[in-house]
Amino acid sequence: MAYTAVGKSINRVDAVAKVTGKAKYTGDFIARDMLVGKILRSPYAHAIVKNIDVSKARALPGVEAVLTYADVPKIKFATAGHPYALDPKHRDKEDRTILTSKARFVGDAIAAVVATNELTAAAALKLIEVDYEVLEPLLTPEAAMREGAPLIHEDCPRNILSSAGYEIGSVETAFQEADYIFEDELETSIVQHCQLENHVSYAYVDSDGRIVIVTSTQIPHIVRRIVGQALGIPWGRVRVIKPCVGGGFGSKQDVCLEPLTAVMTLAVGGRPVRLELSREECMIDTRTRHAIKYKIKTGVAKDGKLIGMHIAAIANTGAYASHGHSIAMAGGSKFRVLYPMQALKYEPLTVYTNLPVAGAMRGYGSPQITFAVESHLENIARKLNIDPLEFRMKNLVHEGYVDPLNGNTVRSCGIRECIEKGKELIKWDEKKARYKNQAGTKRRGLGMACFSYASGTHPVGLEIAGARIVLNQDGSVQLQIGATEIGQGSDTVFAQMVAEVLGIPVDMVHVISTQDTDITPFDTGAYASRQTYITGMAVAKAALEVKEKILDFVWGMTDIPAHALDIKEQNIIYKHSGEVVMPLAEVALYTYYDTVFARPITSDTSNNARINAFVFGVTFAEVEVDIKTGKIEVLEIYNVHDSGKIINPQLAAGQVHGGVGMGIGYALAEQMLFDEKTGKPLNNNLLDYKMPTIMDIPDIGVAFVETFEPTSPFGCKALGEPPTIPVAPAIRNAVLDATGVAFNRLPMNPQRVFEKFKEAGLI
Repeated sequence: MAYTAVGKSINRVDAVAKVTGKAKYTGDFIARDMLVGKILRSPYAHAIVKNIDVSKARALPGVEAVLTYADVPKIKFATAGHPYALDPKHRDKEDRTILTSKARFVGDAIAAVVATNELTAAAALKLIEVDYEVLEPLLTPEAAMREGAPLIHEDCPRNILSSAGYEIGSVETAFQEADYIFEDELETSIVQHCQLENHVSYAYVDSDGRIVIVTSTQIPHIVRRIVGQALGIPWGRVRVIKPCVGGGFGSKQDVCLEPLTAVMTLAVGGRPVRLELSREECMIDTRTRHAIKYKIKTGVAKDGKLIGMHIAAIANTGAYASHGHSIAMAGGSKFRVLYPMQALKYEPLTVYTNLPVAGAMRGYGSPQITFAVESHLENIARKLNIDPLEFRMKNLVHEGYVDPLNGNTVRSCGIRECIEKGKELIKWDEKKARYKNQAGTKRRGLGMACFSYASGTHPVGLEIAGARIVLNQDGSVQLQIGATEIGQGSDTVFAQMVAEVLGIPVDMVHVISTQDTDITPFDTGAYASRQTYITGMAVAKAALEVKEKILDFVWGMTDIPAHALDIKEQNIIYKHSGEVVMPLAEVALYTYYDTVFARPITSDTSNNARINAFVFGVTFAEVEVDIKTGKIEVLEIYNVHDSGKIINPQLAAGQVHGGVGMGIGYALAEQMLFDEKTGKPLNNNLLDYKMPTIMDIPDIGVAFVETFEPTSPFGCKALGEPPTIPVAPAIRNAVLDATGVAFNRLPMNPQRVFEKFKEAGLI
């Protein structure tokens, strides 16, 4: 199929507004007499509030309200951004209150102040007197599961949130049939999203008595529901508006501020109140990536075929559930399609601890399990003396594979072509030969890692999306979607899809980027790399309906049957010859103003996608390791993807660049550190939290293997999260290749690497 808009590297539709500063973010909106909210946070990781005295704070001039647990609804609610489940058994864990009388991590919200300005609010916080009963802080899953350990949440014995897993076949039988058995233990770290825009929202009560919340979020429709639940009011009494968002990466797929912001405005008679977190607050009281420990046991045949695998995982979910066990389960489901084998047993535990809350973060459990599995497979390949590419090629999935647990089918699969392309780009064979017998203090090596992922959450989650298109009088269209643009470029991709179907330039598709739950079509939000695939279905459906209505209208004007017509380059044409019948703009004008037949053309469409599509890819990395200092430098890195048809190559490359940068930080530097006795954060700021800068990131190679996904209207599949997933294990495997030392724990920072080299006798 010859595309005219899809597949082109057009500029982002929001590019000019964002680079010139005209784009409006939540922090740019100032209401008259807006008040400021501040949160009093617990200094203890685990403590009960025995008494709280706010009288001095309330007496301070300029303080409009002081709130404690006693002043807010006591309803427990879930903060996770999953679609609402009609079956209570499938809903997210409801373990949070707006303010708490029991602190479960350092930074938990104990009280809140509303004042006329920030200085007054900060001064009022210092006047609040709290008596705590300090409990033992449980900072590791092992400590939390210990017999007799205090319960963080009273309804969870041994502080285990969930232990649900699965088994395909019999791993015991598989191990008996295997020729070799291999075992490894691997561990990932707690990291933070560090998106550019901090969490911020403001709220007020409108003239109809409804709560209006303007907020930086990935999930406006879900925010509306959760605020309604938390306050115990009808959901229709809440309106949520999402302006431009300065990044989220999953941390804004949770409801962190909005219920408290709503309570604050109610406490001051509906006046507008802004609640904005500092960077330090963001890093402890939004969300983090789960640290997960893995034990893997694998049976392999003599010919290198994987027979069976048993994975036990312990995930540290922190003080509250958030997305909790679904992170561990999602990782365990999305990787398993990559290497089908006779038996696979997955036993994850998700455990509460007195650390900041872990939740959704780019990759949603897949970066952790991919690091573990791909590192483990590399270890096996080396022990069997099999080339790691050959080992993977022997075991990779083929098109037509059906997941035995959920029924999802692999209908397009370019993973082998991705490996071949990456191998060629990095000059694998040539460099492998060159680095074979190295000595000296600086050594180079090559590594690679594969991944699989999904394009949404079906069949576990609801995948509904809405789109509204209106044909304007000049032949252009308005496009309104419920899916949220959070910096990833979805608005641009949707504009390209509409332009493709309607035969008009992309600049004639006017995208309304602000989501407003009162008027925006329903969509569950930006997460799960779902939007191009899932929302794309709704957009295509709406555009096709508009096209059909246009051609039907022309049929009425000209007596030329609609099936003989098409739209191309803003003209109605004969399909068979391309001859122009009339300009689209003329038709559009008639739909509004013809005295007899005027009928403005619109489509308001929703699509419930009960299908999914698997994406695949690989990262190849070349590193140089300084044995004396433990420093690892990434010299070359290539991220190769099968994401189906690429709608906008330049935007797609941008996604890969961002994801690889995040993956390099995960591999080499990033980790949140806490005092081992108290749980106090030690590096919750961008100076001490070692996130790589542009000086630390090499040139990133991007390549695509364009398969065509038949379940997608344009052949596309997911791309948003996948670039991050295989980066850390590829770098780890390159370090192993360079030094012979296996690192089974992230991050591989110089201190940790140096100590490991010393232990291995290299220093």
